[in-house]
Amino acid sequence: MSRALWLGGALSALVLVAAGLSFLWTPFDHAAMNIPDKLQTPNGTHWLGTDHFGRDLFSMIMVGARTSIAVALVAVGIGIGLGVPLGLWAAARQGGWADEIIMRGNDLIFAFPSLVIAILITAIFGAGAVNAIIAIGIFNIPVFARVTRGGALPLWAREFILAARVSGKGAARISVEHILPNIANLLIVQATIQFSLGILAEAALSYVGLGAQPPTPSWGRMLADAQTLVSIAPHMALVPGIAIILTVLGLNLLGDGLRDALDPKLRVART
Repeated sequence: MSRALWLGGALSALVLVAAGLSFLWTPFDHAAMNIPDKLQTPNGTHWLGTDHFGRDLFSMIMVGARTSIAVALVAVGIGIGLGVPLGLWAAARQGGWADEIIMRGNDLIFAFPSLVIAILITAIFGAGAVNAIIAIGIFNIPVFARVTRGGALPLWAREFILAARVSGKGAARISVEHILPNIANLLIVQATIQFSLGILAEAALSYVGLGAQPPTPSWGRMLADAQTLVSIAPHMALVPGIAIILTVLGLNLLGDGLRDALDPKLRVART
């Protein structure tokens, strides 16, 4: 196991454990305000300090982790669920009208920055976690479609695919039974990358008030609340900022480690 895979897996597991544990236990009620205890620095009672309402930051980070993970997970699921079939269809119809329409549609979405699209969608349909999921998920669709098509195209010229076609299998069956298993490693690595980008996008949307709404904690909104208090309570910005950095770093390292572990050429080189 590579160091990247080990470290990335450990960081990602830590975030997942914190999110899962928050359903059962947090040191304090994440929504409970206690004004006398506001702006406390990390101490024995409040391990990561408190915010300007006296809420425990450690509890808010734990609950905010499940918000970020839920948004990113569903958004990636939307990208995989719609993008992968479109990519397989485009590859199977290489050079045809379906391939052209799918790829030009991808180019149209890629012409605009993902965050701008997300802000536009949430601004039109309203702020909230559901609309943030839809907005992030829409941008994930062409990403997975392009990766799927790029990985599938070379396989259509391989001998085992020609043999499957000669045996009478149709394009859809070949795509599911032969193409998809051979590009699964590409999709797994891309999913980890999009997962980290989804967490960043959710934090950015929450930062500008278009993501998860109060009283649901969000790392992005925690940063927004801290921006006017950085000089007197820097821990309010450092805590969610470090949480975002470590989560994204862990997922990126996990993706790099999985890429190396799943690439047969690299496995042969190591042996």
